[in-house]
Amino acid sequence: MNTPLQGVAPLTHTGLIRAQGADAAKFLHGQLTTDFSLLGLSEARLAGFCNAKGRLQASFIGFKRSHTDILLLCSPDLLTTTLKRMGMFVLRAQVKLVDASADFVVYGLAGPAVAEATQAIADENGQVWRKADLNGISIIHLYPADGVPRALWVAPVGTPAPAGAPLTAEQWAWGEVRSGIATVTHPIFEAFVPQMLNYESVGGVNFKKGCYPGQEVVARSQFRGTLKRRAYLAHADVELKAGEELFAPDDASQPCGLVVQAALAPEGGFDAIVSMQISAFEAGGVRALAADGPLLKLEAAPYPLLADV
Repeated sequence: MNTPLQGVAPLTHTGLIRAQGADAAKFLHGQLTTDFSLLGLSEARLAGFCNAKGRLQASFIGFKRSHTDILLLCSPDLLTTTLKRMGMFVLRAQVKLVDASADFVVYGLAGPAVAEATQAIADENGQVWRKADLNGISIIHLYPADGVPRALWVAPVGTPAPAGAPLTAEQWAWGEVRSGIATVTHPIFEAFVPQMLNYESVGGVNFKKGCYPGQEVVARSQFRGTLKRRAYLAHADVELKAGEELFAPDDASQPCGLVVQAALAPEGGFDAIVSMQISAFEAGGVRALAADGPLLKLEAAPYPLLADV
């Protein structure tokens, strides 16, 4: 695909939660869907924060600046609520949770800008969720968008910006959608278990770790064959927004899914990540907003699902 996804985008609206203390990794390990106790300093994690019913209240890209200092990047519209709820579980743990959004700068790198930045840090292979560090700068390799490499660049405030052609926040948002890796935002708060967003297939769920809120529901969905919804890519000629309902042609009364995340497409219309009934995807003819609403062009997620590997 001929894509404008090349350059450096300032991500000024990224939320960051900082966990510091001797028990920081252990605490997050017991709250999130992935393994933070064994997380190395050269890797990052996609992670979900669930309620007791296994429904996602937030999602993060998390990494360790040190063994006692962890950053969690999240949607800013859920940061305050998440920080408050997570803080209720601290009790006697030696960990301090704070909103660190104003303490760090975050950039999105796409295309040649990734190679330029990582060469300076001698990153070895660019694998997804790998992390490299130099002088306080952390670079996290993300899933590509239509084959274009992408990464996050995170550093303390005052650090000079990375080199590269300018990329708008809107272009970056489109690349996020095309990568198929969804971020939980307020419009989809508690709407999905992690597998409905394919999180188990992209490193966002560890089924071997200990308990966390909602763990039993998440595990049961995986191992009892009860999962009936998945995340897909979609395109429409009209604007799509997170939280909007989707309808199959044979049922005008009950939605078959929701828009998870959407962005303006460079060549017109809107691209989106949608989560819907597997049967509706296979049948086709799904429309947004109403049974007679805009027709969606659907395609499978751009990575293999765990069940198919």
